[in-house]
Amino acid sequence: MKMQIRKRYAAIARTAVALIMVGAIFSRCANTMTPQGGPKDTIPPVIVKMTPDNFMTNVKTTGNKIYIEFDEFVQLKDQNKEFFTSPAMKKKPILTIRGRGIAIQIRDTLLENTTYALNFGGSVRDNNEGNPLNAMRYVFSTGNEVDSIYCSGYTADSYKADSVSKSYIWFYIADSLPETPDWDSTMLNRKPDVIARAEGNGIFIAQNLKPVPYRIYAYQDKNDNQLYEAGTDLVGFLDKAYNPVELPDFAIWFDSLRMYPTAEPQLYFRMFMDETFKRQSLAAAERPAQHKAVLHFGAARPRIEEIRFDSIPKDKFIIDPQTVGRDTIALWFNVPSAELPDTIKGEITYYKHDSIRQLVKTTEPLKLAWKYIESKEEEREREKQAKEKERAEKAGETYTPPAKPNPFKFTLPLAGDVNPERHLTIDFDYPLTKLDSAAVKLTEVVEQGAERPLKVTFEQDTANMRRWRLMAKWKELAKYNLVIPAGAIENVAGEKNDTIKGTYTGIDHEKFATVIVDVKGKSDNTNYIVQLTNAQGSMQQEKRNITGGKVQFNYVTPGEIKIRIIEDNNGNGKWDSGNVIERRQPERSELYANDKGEDTFVTKANWEMELAIDMNALFAPVTMQSLVKMLDDREAQRIKKLEEERAKKQQSQKGHDHDHNSGSSGGGFGFGGMGSAMGGISSGGMQQMGSVGQMAR
Repeated sequence: MKMQIRKRYAAIARTAVALIMVGAIFSRCANTMTPQGGPKDTIPPVIVKMTPDNFMTNVKTTGNKIYIEFDEFVQLKDQNKEFFTSPAMKKKPILTIRGRGIAIQIRDTLLENTTYALNFGGSVRDNNEGNPLNAMRYVFSTGNEVDSIYCSGYTADSYKADSVSKSYIWFYIADSLPETPDWDSTMLNRKPDVIARAEGNGIFIAQNLKPVPYRIYAYQDKNDNQLYEAGTDLVGFLDKAYNPVELPDFAIWFDSLRMYPTAEPQLYFRMFMDETFKRQSLAAAERPAQHKAVLHFGAARPRIEEIRFDSIPKDKFIIDPQTVGRDTIALWFNVPSAELPDTIKGEITYYKHDSIRQLVKTTEPLKLAWKYIESKEEEREREKQAKEKERAEKAGETYTPPAKPNPFKFTLPLAGDVNPERHLTIDFDYPLTKLDSAAVKLTEVVEQGAERPLKVTFEQDTANMRRWRLMAKWKELAKYNLVIPAGAIENVAGEKNDTIKGTYTGIDHEKFATVIVDVKGKSDNTNYIVQLTNAQGSMQQEKRNITGGKVQFNYVTPGEIKIRIIEDNNGNGKWDSGNVIERRQPERSELYANDKGEDTFVTKANWEMELAIDMNALFAPVTMQSLVKMLDDREAQRIKKLEEERAKKQQSQKGHDHDHNSGSSGGGFGFGGMGSAMGGISSGGMQQMGSVGQMAR
């Protein structure tokens, strides 16, 4: 049920909320006499009394106690991550179960003339079934009035183009902040004036705002500590300040499937990972293997001037970044095992952040120790061989120990189909010092079992120096034999391969689909990255530096796919994240959806699918109207899929009745009395849909 009441009618909004509450209470009463053995209780607790009342004004700044009573016994679950106050208090209130209610002790000295909200999230649950009372709130003011304005918004992963759940949204009164056009450290240096949190669908309803412009930020609290941690939490910001009363009107309603209030979003956050604020330092240096060391840095892109070792020349170790940001670096020692000391000593010179966050040139010692540790399997084998030797000696026999297994390790399927676009991929445990491609024999099996030799080339992966591709002119359905003779490959540890043999078949294109994307670019100078993903969003294939025309994806596994397109503004062939300090938004990444709002498409074997995508439409400015339509389309597709899955399940169960009620999650919107989400919102009224303006991005 959507509420469409303009924000200036606060009294009417309160009445509307009360009606919803009454409906919820009656709904609960209808279930109170259910006999034992009936349907499972899925109704959350109902608030029957608050002491003092909700929305009290002129509350004293110290020593406050609150009691919230329910119609049944309740429990608190995950309160450390679910419960938060707006604005934040230095000392969190203490919550205690007492009788059929919750006692709240305010420990902090409160600010004067400030509206406070205690947000319980889904922490309050009934004692028997654990049904949560979602979005429960208690609001009061230390001044003469309760701030009553509110707004809505949506938090999305800027790369995946999907919802980010449980994000915190921080509101700062713009006039209280200095101008920061080039260097914005607001989130680290200031506490927000108002805090809201998005629900599982990424939509938030911020309440108890003032009719003033706000600078607004959002972050995903992955560690559940209610603190923004750069490099760990996704973050987003709006390019300018917004006054909630100047935003377009929006509708709000209770989601009966997810069991929490939701709304049409006015604001839009494109969230990203920003590691700018992470301090640069050498966090750890370890030596997990005799020929390998690993350096871990505190932030991405360390600026390294020199790495030097006392006993190893510079040309005898290889620097190998393990991550895109180079914050983890492997060092491979191209030295015979007998010449490597147990402890390698040296030093590293790099740029490290000092106490005032300035990068300064620093030299630190390196001490890389390694000791061979016998595994349990090796210990058992050693003890077994010792007994065998002892037995042979007692019998007067000559004992010959078994040959030790070759330590040379690689990953290569030794049979299967070969994709002519991907070739054969070989992963090695160590970087190679020798790869004799001339010794490698690849033959095609022709008529009557005869074999025709083929030319083989090896290509090293640009992102992983231990990965190589064995490339040849593969044919569909042709049979191949591969032989890599012993000793053709050697790594930095001096290990050499045994003979490697494999049998392969050229892939059959009729078992796969072909997808063609006809790209209509904005201009000849705009670059795009076109990605084909599976239904879960994991990338399967990618085409870079696309300006327009048809892009063809071959050998697509039949099933559900999506098309993600990145607007590559700087033409570097990759998606670039944002930067809060420099107030730079990430590059746009969008999922293509057709006119019906469908963003997932089904491919079939030996079928060709063609999609025409206009970049002007896909990357058009985001408005509230377009965002609402996108979310409505996604919700319709989600419900459609749920109904299809439910129908399949019912059919497989041959007509057995099952309870598909998803109300076990409870709901604070209608069931929570005036302490529910709607209780808080009603102080500012509800908005109806009005004119639609440019969305905040």
